Amino acid sequence: MSDVPAATPASIVEALKAVAGNPPKVRASFAKGWCVRGTYTPSDRAGKVTRSQSFTRPSRVLARFSVGGGNPDVADTNNLVLRGFSFKLGDDDHRSDILVESAPVHFARTLDQMLAFLEARMPGHDGKPDMAKLKAFSAANPETLNQANYIAARLLPGSLAGTTYWGVHSFPATNAENETRFIKFKVAPARGEITLSADEARTKPADFLRDELGSRIATGHVRFNVMALLDRPGDPTMDVTMRWPDEDDREEVRLGTIVITGFEPDSACDASIFNPANLADGIGYPPDEIFAARCAAYTISLAKRR
Repeated sequence: MSDVPAATPASIVEALKAVAGNPPKVRASFAKGWCVRGTYTPSDRAGKVTRSQSFTRPSRVLARFSVGGGNPDVADTNNLVLRGFSFKLGDDDHRSDILVESAPVHFARTLDQMLAFLEARMPGHDGKPDMAKLKAFSAANPETLNQANYIAARLLPGSLAGTTYWGVHSFPATNAENETRFIKFKVAPARGEITLSADEARTKPADFLRDELGSRIATGHVRFNVMALLDRPGDPTMDVTMRWPDEDDREEVRLGTIVITGFEPDSACDASIFNPANLADGIGYPPDEIFAARCAAYTISLAKRR
């Protein structure tokens, strides 16, 4: 029997903060971000996928764009961290909070693996992780590199408005005919991807993303298609480090369109959380272990930053 204690949502939050150097009063993950508002307009096909009134009715949107990691001072030119997009759809009776990020997979399959991944990256006395320990962990857990490899294979996002965001979980969606199937969320910029070459990235200031987003909002050019990728028999729904086979080429349905219309004060997003557990009837909870832990971890992180 192992004497290593099982990971908990609380220990994950502690580890995320420790890896980032324990900055006070910020989120444990995606600490750097900007609060925005907008609108959601459903497509005429949304009801074929889900009866959720969050997705089948127009609503106002509260959202937050962010840069990955627990360091609120991370540079926007850092090409090793994710970009995040969290948004609330629907009214008070039919609220759904959707959290998506710029990679289609998570970095750990289980909570224990997630804690071990973070512990392998803990800074030592010199402020740097032990590279031998890190390499040994990666060699023993190759699936934990899937996310990093995906990011490394792509150019740096040049705009929060020109980034594709993915939900790494498989959500059971029930439609108006009471038929249920798994979907994955993909939130795609209507005007296409905006990226920077390494040379272009070197000319950008460390905090360029907010101003860049502001200029696009001013011209009305921040529009996203909220897509549902449809499952096939045998798709892995429990392992968030794996993509579905041929995920980029499979059938997808546009649920609706989000248009970002302006910035909100940070307090509008910081007063509460984008809670993955908030899902209006018609979108169910994913069955994987990481999703269940996320719901608890976000609440713990909120309490810590207060």
